[in-house]
Amino acid sequence: MTRRKLSEDEVALWRKVAETAERLNPAAKSHDLPLPKPKPQKKPRLREASPALPAFEVGSRASSELRGHDLLGSVSDRVARQPVQMDKKAFGRMKRGKLVPEGKIDLHGMTADQAHGALTGFIMRSHGEGKRLVLVITGKGKSKRDDGPIPTRRGVLKHQVPQWFALPPMKSCILQVAEAHIKHGGTGAYYVYLRRR
Repeated sequence: MTRRKLSEDEVALWRKVAETAERLNPAAKSHDLPLPKPKPQKKPRLREASPALPAFEVGSRASSELRGHDLLGSVSDRVARQPVQMDKKAFGRMKRGKLVPEGKIDLHGMTADQAHGALTGFIMRSHGEGKRLVLVITGKGKSKRDDGPIPTRRGVLKHQVPQWFALPPMKSCILQVAEAHIKHGGTGAYYVYLRRR
């Protein structure tokens, strides 16, 4: 409990009660409560006139450009946004289809589990053999009837394979991944440029 000073009304009320009360010990000194000192009144501060604020309208600085609902973006965009780790001239020649892949694997008709094992083995063997450029064919995927409110992505392997490339043990062997040129399969295949042993 905190102590506070009594107001003038409370002190007057206490004195009335104290006058009617009888002392238990008549020899003891009586204590008079002092009246509280009046508080000096503060002078109101004069505020300086603040400059007028510019007119504000909700959403006035928001961009009016509406974006689509695909938050993740397409696989092609994500692969293309990866920084170039290899020689830029060689990368340009690879993207134009001028470099010939030293090996290839076709994952058509495989389930995701089968494809993952086959792809991991192929990449590890190719790296062990000292190959630099290999071609991984995933296919574009079958088109399905899209009746539901949630869009489904086309091509399970096309979306899974770039994610597998970023995971161990393949990650340590791969230097660069890019979509293949149209003569090597286009958006249904990937060039995988391997690191030196």
